[in-house]
Amino acid sequence: MISGEDGQMMQWRNWRAGLVTIALLSGHAPVAAQQQPGWRDALIADIEALRSVDDANALQIGRWAEIGYQEHRSSALLQERLAKAGFKITAPVAGMPTAFVASYGEGKPVIGILAEFDALPGLSQAGVPVKQAMDGHDAGHGCGHNLLGAGSVLAAVAVRNWLAAHKGRGTIRVYGTPAEEGGGGKTYLVRDGLLDDVDVMMNWHPDSYNAAVTKSNLAMITGKFRFHGYATHASAAPDKGRSALDGVEVMNVMANMMREHIGEKSRIHYAITGTNPAPNIVPDFAEVYYFVRDPDAQEAQRLWDRIVKASEGAALGTGTTVDHEVLTGHYGYLPNTRLSQISHDNLQRVGGVIYDAQEMAFAQTLIQSFQQPVPKIDRAREIQPVELNPTDIWTGSSDVGDVSWTVPTNWIRTATYVPGTSGHSWQATAASNMSIGLKGMHVAAKAMALTTVDLMLSPELVAEVKAEFVERRGAGYRYTPLVGDRNPPLDYMK
Repeated sequence: MISGEDGQMMQWRNWRAGLVTIALLSGHAPVAAQQQPGWRDALIADIEALRSVDDANALQIGRWAEIGYQEHRSSALLQERLAKAGFKITAPVAGMPTAFVASYGEGKPVIGILAEFDALPGLSQAGVPVKQAMDGHDAGHGCGHNLLGAGSVLAAVAVRNWLAAHKGRGTIRVYGTPAEEGGGGKTYLVRDGLLDDVDVMMNWHPDSYNAAVTKSNLAMITGKFRFHGYATHASAAPDKGRSALDGVEVMNVMANMMREHIGEKSRIHYAITGTNPAPNIVPDFAEVYYFVRDPDAQEAQRLWDRIVKASEGAALGTGTTVDHEVLTGHYGYLPNTRLSQISHDNLQRVGGVIYDAQEMAFAQTLIQSFQQPVPKIDRAREIQPVELNPTDIWTGSSDVGDVSWTVPTNWIRTATYVPGTSGHSWQATAASNMSIGLKGMHVAAKAMALTTVDLMLSPELVAEVKAEFVERRGAGYRYTPLVGDRNPPLDYMK
């Protein structure tokens, strides 16, 4: 396992100087692919012919906006689409009612595609460029997961059609992964061995630009701390009470003091999620929800242990008691430069997102709500260069990290949002629910499908990708889930 940012940078430099990176830079297509002229154009044309169904599914999932582990209709819709295309469906899996595995084909290589479909609370938004919640909804796809799931299925169906038409050998497998937003669904798929036979994993995410990601991100552990005190009349008998909320507040003070003594890339976030709302009652219960992050999973664990100690100290000092529950824990993303380059080459072949007149008007209205400097809207049509030696770490987190330490995993990001949009915002939700989001989804589906077929046509490419993967993980690596043996937290959003 890479230990810290320095170790990661050393590995980046080693790979830049190595034979794999030299081959990467050559830009040569696989020999087998060269022997089948026109297959790329045919695959892209097939996606264009197929996309109407998946566009409709993406918009429908956007309207449902189901939160983590509650995505019953969204998961069923994607499963139905795959079943009609001839995929064998296994559901539910890994103790998660909305998780599924859909497989088509036989033999090696086994190429997986990740599909997410959970929404975020508090981000309900119609597909319009002004803030306007959907009637009867609280949640919204502020990370575009309605597009993510449907786009991954679109790519998989196109690869299925290519396999059938060319009598190709290989397996395409879709993993329906719930609750990425804090629930860590992929962690349980990894822990239960459902990815053990996968050779390479395709993965993408909505964003405001187009790129094959080569940066790592942050490992994360999340959980809830529940303080218990003694209720009483806050004015008539305050001496008889012990405030659970005092315990939470003291814990938060200590956690905030920790910020002076943690790494530059470390992060601590919290939200008070429950207590008695009446000021004249000393609350006998209070709950706080914590996230801790760090580039290194072991350091994230050490930070979490310090937070636990802070909770215990807070309880001791306020005369309360506390218990805690770990909800999720996942690793930072392990990049693969060879796989990123293949994905980048295919992104360039596909091209970015080009707005029509209506979409340009939508974007120009939307950017008026931005608080930060706005990049040019035309950035949506650009493909960003691959960073072969990145010097920074993306400060988000995802359960894709656990997948990437188990199987070589790419990470494509495409411009489903208007450039300048922040994720987890109503502006991101708005674009995810209209044609701009759909166009970005098509870019991702095409690039992933092309990359998948590249790998199926060339055992040499698969071998190069896997060789880098083994080198980056290090000798003797063994996956240890940060969540231990706990069951999926199916009610974490309730």
